Amino acid sequence: MTTHPALAPFQKALDCVTQDSRAAVDATIAPDATIHLCHPFGTVKGAALWDTAFAPLLAAMPDLERRDMIVLNGTTPQGQTWVGCMGNYMGTMLAPWTIQGHHIPPTGHLTHMRYHEFYRMDGDQVVEAQIIWDIPELMMQARAWPMAPQLGKYLCTPAPMTQDGLTASGDGQATLDHVVAMLTDLCKHPAQGGPEVMNLETYWHDRFNWYGPAGIGTARGIAGFRNWHQIPFLRAMPDRKLDAMGDLMSHWFAQGDYVCETGWPNMRLTLTDDGWMGIAPAGREVLLRSLDFWRMDGGKIRENWVLVDLLDLYAQCGVDVLARMSEFNKARNLGPISLPEGQF
Repeated sequence: MTTHPALAPFQKALDCVTQDSRAAVDATIAPDATIHLCHPFGTVKGAALWDTAFAPLLAAMPDLERRDMIVLNGTTPQGQTWVGCMGNYMGTMLAPWTIQGHHIPPTGHLTHMRYHEFYRMDGDQVVEAQIIWDIPELMMQARAWPMAPQLGKYLCTPAPMTQDGLTASGDGQATLDHVVAMLTDLCKHPAQGGPEVMNLETYWHDRFNWYGPAGIGTARGIAGFRNWHQIPFLRAMPDRKLDAMGDLMSHWFAQGDYVCETGWPNMRLTLTDDGWMGIAPAGREVLLRSLDFWRMDGGKIRENWVLVDLLDLYAQCGVDVLARMSEFNKARNLGPISLPEGQF
């Protein structure tokens, strides 16, 4: 696995999460590390990571496990060492997941939630992290998503087609250059011309998969990407600015055919026109946190894993998704589920 040796015990301890996993988490994360967690958790110090994030999720899924599918390890142009992980948390959801007083109902079934987690290493400890868990994905499985239906396909996000996401190696500079050039051209529209100035066919494989967050969904090919994500996104926020175009900051590193980016935040936009994902056109500036992975194949992007902190975006527009979910849940039984052992 292309991970950092100091992070390996943390990853191993979370293969099958138990209360004993806390020791490895506490040993790997510096007590004063800055841990940026997705909404509504906020930013915490390292010593609070277990109690804030892992303990409540473990209480909801007693057989919780963490499955890495991509792990990249690299040094950014600024000289920082980062490890980027993409995978799924999985477990039987037998109790409600309580998040700051709100309860996502139990499903009684195997339940999955994608994560993108980036860890900055200093010596033998994590000193900073940027973490997005796809909480809306879990809410949808619990039939408790209170916002607009997503346009893209819903699915449990898969590992890379090549099954080499844990063994990527080699110089990734060409991959990084390709993705940065792609993003640069994306931002030419609409200010510099119609959709053709984005040159999508130049950068993207004709059968690429774009794995978006729950709330947006997954799309395939240029037509799928444009219809199920890009057109609604650009209609609502045509003035988007990436980190390279302003005062925001992203961290980039690449290995072989893979490249990843983490930023907190890394995109600035104004929500206008007819809104986005059911959000009214607030006419206000919003900041997006997007943690992304790309895989190249034959000189073009074949797969792109994107996680956006959508709950934070809703919050910036004055919409409390978890509170709205609680309104929907008032008539539901939120108690724990006890499954029989399966014997006749």
